[in-house]
Order: sequence, then structure tokens, then C-alpha cells
Amino acid sequence: MIALGLTMNRIDCVCRQLSIRRLAVGFSFVMIALPVFAGQTYIESPDTYLAKLRSLQAGDHLQLMPGVYRHGLPIHHLQGSKSAPITISGPENGSRAIFVGRSGHNTISIVNARHVVIRDLEINGQDLPVDGVKCEGHADWAHHITLEKLFIHRHDHNQQIVAISTKCPAWHWVIRHNVISGAGTGIYLGDSDGRAPFVAGLIEHNLVIDTLGYNLRITHQQSRPTLSEMPGDASKTIIRHNVFSKAANNGVKKMARPNVLVGHWPLSGAGQNDQYLIYGNFFYQNPYESLFQGEGNIALYNNIFVNHLGNGIRIQPHKDNPRKVSIFFNTVFVAGSGIHLANRHKVVSFPQWIANNAIFAQRPLTGIATHHDDNNFLRSYQAAQNYLVQPFRPPGQMNLTPQIQTMNQIKIDRSKASVYPDWNQDFDGHSSDQRFGAYAYPGSVNWLPQLEIKPKVMP
Repeated sequence: MIALGLTMNRIDCVCRQLSIRRLAVGFSFVMIALPVFAGQTYIESPDTYLAKLRSLQAGDHLQLMPGVYRHGLPIHHLQGSKSAPITISGPENGSRAIFVGRSGHNTISIVNARHVVIRDLEINGQDLPVDGVKCEGHADWAHHITLEKLFIHRHDHNQQIVAISTKCPAWHWVIRHNVISGAGTGIYLGDSDGRAPFVAGLIEHNLVIDTLGYNLRITHQQSRPTLSEMPGDASKTIIRHNVFSKAANNGVKKMARPNVLVGHWPLSGAGQNDQYLIYGNFFYQNPYESLFQGEGNIALYNNIFVNHLGNGIRIQPHKDNPRKVSIFFNTVFVAGSGIHLANRHKVVSFPQWIANNAIFAQRPLTGIATHHDDNNFLRSYQAAQNYLVQPFRPPGQMNLTPQIQTMNQIKIDRSKASVYPDWNQDFDGHSSDQRFGAYAYPGSVNWLPQLEIKPKVMP
């Protein structure tokens, strides 16, 4: 009845507008066409939403009332468009629309859907062996999917249970402003055999904490399938302004995983020149593994890495050799190895550049990375207290900006750095091309790194 009322009001409004226009044109023969509306808004409850969900068309908005939803959210064959996506949302404030896990079914299941926005929902896995949001392996594709302001928790039955997962070809996904707490794996994009590529995604302003395995993994890719709408070569997947922490709930050492791992792109053909752009993130704590591991084409800049328990960055073979690598303007404060770069072969045929990082570690640069020690600020782990404002404080109090006049500044090679978006915007939003590490200026900051969603900070 509410949806019908909204529709009738819109029709009445159109009729009034038409009457006015007819008066304005008098007795002329001007033809006035009825406007085409992008879609309808439906307000549904836990008892009524499923029937309406199946019939959603481009531009429709399904608004879910507060309550407990026990029958999942099948996003199957829903087809929005670029100008008129399908939107499914819960209340922005107050009581939530809560989807609870049920045995044998992933809670939000996506199959052959496109241009769909899902936001403002709580997904409670109830500690069952089911995923929170899953693009199913039997799907042909899923593209232009937005997951926004979701609270996903209690998905840590075991390390294979995932809060957000894609297992079919997926592209132009946006994953932003979500909180994932207590999962086997936070976000797992692609399949372990490399046959479900995740392409041209945007992952930003998420908080992923206390996972047994990865906070985020994007798998390596085999040859890319031929699909008419999939992006071509030289696409970019952006991972920015997220908080990734494994300070708790780390599982067992023999199953240890980095906070974030990104695999290689296709070794030839479409996708071989794709890139990961990873910047403005806060990586925190991992007792058994590195904070970040990657291969392929990677630009890693303006990030903060803090690990009082182990290592920082490892660029090394996983399924293939590292390729093009740019690592600059990072602050790395770790008890073990700072930045490690390794290749299977002595001769490196791809450009690999490590510069203007501030590294405080027991072993600041290791592997081939030791060839890049001229333009980095290298000190021991304990020496951080002599150069940074409050490095040993907990998140929320930790201040990794430089002390005044303790770190001589040096300009970066702009020809190498300026090809990347926001390259000169430091972790706190200030512009600078003359610095070591993630911060441009000493002293006060807009946002002290902590275990919450990183806001859009501006100087």
C-alpha cells in the first residue's frame, strides 16, 4: 500500500504539471510527452520483501524496514543500468535491517546481476559455515555491484568462511564504508585457481579486523575470459583509505596469512598491464605473517604499516614473479623486516622502484630491496621514538608524524610518482612531494590511525 501511495502521488503530480503546461501553450498543437521515471520505491518488511525482490526493475529502490530477515537476499538476475541502478537498502540510522545466517545458504547470494547497490544492512553469520556476501561460483558474471555501509560479523566458523567473496568473473565492483569483524577471511576476490578474475574494482574506507586469515585477498589471474562488457587491458583496481588489522582472533600459526595479499595479473593477453593502486591505508599487527604481500603490477604508496609482532611488506613470488613495482611515501614501523623484495631470477626485466619511504625496522630493507637504500630513510625499530612523535602508543594515540627537524626531506622523482592518482597527498590529506614516509608535516594530524573507518580527511 505504501508503494502504491507513492506511485499515485507521483501520477497526481504529473497530471498537475501537464495541466499547467496546457494552459501555458493555449490552443497550440504542442505535444507533451509523459516523463519516464527511473523506477519505483518499495518499502517492505521481513514478511514481504522476497516477493518484491524478484520483480525489481532498473531504477527501483527496495527499502527494507528494521527487523530480522531470516530468508537471505538472493540477488539473482537483477538487471539495473548505469543511469538507473537497482538499490536495496536498510535504514540509515536507528534500528537495523538484520540478515541472519542460515545453514546451507550464503546470506547475500549474487548470480548474473549488474548495476545493483546494496547498502545499510547488518549481516550476522551466527557462527555458521556460510558466507556473508557471495558472488556464486556457478554464476557467469556479476558487474557494477556496490556494497556500502554493511556491518558483517560472526563469520569465523573457520578460516574458509568469508564475509565478502566473488567466485565468478566480476568487474567494476565498489566495496566501501563497510565494517567486517570476526570472519574466517574478510574479503576474498577471485578463485584460488585464478579462473574468476576480479577486475577494475574500488575498495575504499573499509574497516576489516580480527580475521582468522586474510583481511583481504585478491587472487592471481589466468587468461581472462572473453566477455562483452569486461574492461580491456590496463585497468586499475584501487585499494585506498582502508584499515586492515589482525591484532586479535588470528587463528593458528600453521594457517597464518598476511593482512592483505594481491596476486599477479594475467601473464599475457588482456589484463597483463592491469595495476593495483594501493594507497592511504593503515595496516596493523600480524603475529605470524607480513602485513602486505604482493606480486604483479603494484603501486604501494602513502600507507602506514605498524607491526610490533613481525614483518611489514613482502613483494615476492606467489604464483609467479613480481612485475612492475613502485613503493614510495610509506611509513613502515615493524619489529621484523621492513620491505622485502624477491624474485625467482637474478635478472629483473620489469621496473622496480622503492623510494622516499620511512622505514623503522630490525631489518629495514631485505632481498633485492637492499639495492634501493639511497633514497629511503632507514633506522632501527627502536629508533622510531627518536624520529616520530609517539610511535609506541596504541591505535587512536599513535602519532607517526616526524618530529621537527629529525628527518631530512628529499624530493621524489616526479616522473615516476606522478603517474599515480593522489600520489602527492599524504596519509592525512596534505600535498607534498618532498618527504620521507606517509606524512608531510610534523605534529598534529587530522586523524590518528585507529581501528575505525578512516574518514575522508582534508587539511
